[in-house]
Formats: sequence, C-alpha cells, structure tokens
Amino acid sequence: MSLVAEAFVSQIAAAEPWPENATLYQQLKGEQILLSDNAASLAVQAFLQMCNLPIKVVCRANAEYMSPSGKVPFIHVGNQVVSELGPIVQFVKAKGHSLSDGLDEVQKAEMKAYMELVNNMLLTAELYLQWCDEATVGEITHARYGSPYPWPLNHILAYQKQWEVRRKMKAIGWGKKTLDQVLEDVDQCCQALSQRLGTQPYFFNKQPTELDALVFGHLYTILTTQLTSDELSEKVKNYSNLLAFCRRIEQHYFEDRGKDWP
Repeated sequence: MSLVAEAFVSQIAAAEPWPENATLYQQLKGEQILLSDNAASLAVQAFLQMCNLPIKVVCRANAEYMSPSGKVPFIHVGNQVVSELGPIVQFVKAKGHSLSDGLDEVQKAEMKAYMELVNNMLLTAELYLQWCDEATVGEITHARYGSPYPWPLNHILAYQKQWEVRRKMKAIGWGKKTLDQVLEDVDQCCQALSQRLGTQPYFFNKQPTELDALVFGHLYTILTTQLTSDELSEKVKNYSNLLAFCRRIEQHYFEDRGKDWP
C-alpha cells in the first residue's frame, strides 16, 4: 500500500466514532510493570477519562514487544494501533475529541513546553532510577522486568534493557549524574510545575488538558510506587498544591475504577 493510500485509510479510520471495545495494553500490573511505564500508562488513561472515552485496560507480559513503537502503553481502537501519549492525543483529536482546543496559540505553546519539561526531567529521572541506581536495579528492576520469563531469558532481557537505557543516559548527558543530582532535577521540575499551577484546579484554570493528564500520571505513580527509599516521592510531597492536584484528578476521574485502579 502506498503512503498516500495508508494516510487515506488512517484518515477514514480516525473519522469513525470511538468504539465501546477500545483497549489499552500495558505490562502486568502487580509483578512486572516499572515506574516509568506505569506513569505513562496512567497518563494515557487519565487523558482518555478526561475526554470521556471508554477504555479497557489489558495487561500482557509481552506488551512492550506488541507495541508498534516498542513503548507502552498502546491502544487498539477499531483496526488502529497507536502507542504513547503524544500520538494518542493526535489520534483522539482526529476523532473530534480535544482537551486543548479552548487554548490560544500562546497557551498551546506553553502547554507543550511544560510537557517537554515533564518528559525531559521526570521521565528521564524515573528511567535513571530504574536502570542506573544500583540499589534499585538490584532490588527491584531486574526482578520485575524479567519476572514473566524463565531463566536465563529473564536475565538476558533485563541486562539488554539496562544497556539500552544506560546508553541513552550517556547520550543525553545523564550518564555521570549522581542520584542526588537527579533528585535535585526532580525538585526543580516540581517547583516549576507548582508555580505554574498555583491555586488553580488545573494548569490552565478550570478545564484539564493533556498536560494535566501527563503530570498526574507521573506524580501519582511516583507517590504510590514503593522504591528502595522515599527520596523521590518526598520531592513531590514538598509541594502541597501538587498533592491536592493529584487527589483532585483521582477523585474526579478514577473514583469508580475500583479494582482497575493502578
């Protein structure tokens, strides 16, 4: 199929209404999924909840390998498979659902800048903690990441992923950072988010955008994930308006989730 034909098919599919059987895939919730992937999955779930679009969460041990980009979460909607928050936001927008249409161009640019900040600081810090902090790697990461697979595949896959992430960290200048430096970066990111939020219910006043979904996904997961120490979550707890923000979204969008709540 030509690129033009593929684009036409995608456009037609995107124009179809949102189905009741839309599915989100992530790794196994209790024993496998890591902090960064859990945060990414929760951000997409929050975004879809905010759009009032139904989604069923399905956990698969091989979700990472099922994803077209190799990253989770991904959604299966009709005959379309889309992974990661950014492309999912665009896909949902093509179906006529947008959280940021009410923003002007300056506000949209600001929203994107803060989303970049979260991805560059919080997500990178989560990856660093998982794969570069020796205590976390030894006590949590390797065991969880390889848990669905038999020996020696569990070790092979974990070391392969660790090498991949550490190579990325070196490429972006995080390879020689200490844990204290990473935690300081997290604190600076939280401070910037706290100042932008202020006393508003959401980052752009009364209605949530994809920025709110992204921030909630990361902060809530950091606050509720047990690690080798509380140092990471303590950085978030220093900002009372961010804690209130997380509680607000949890109560408004996830209170009836019951056992599906991560």
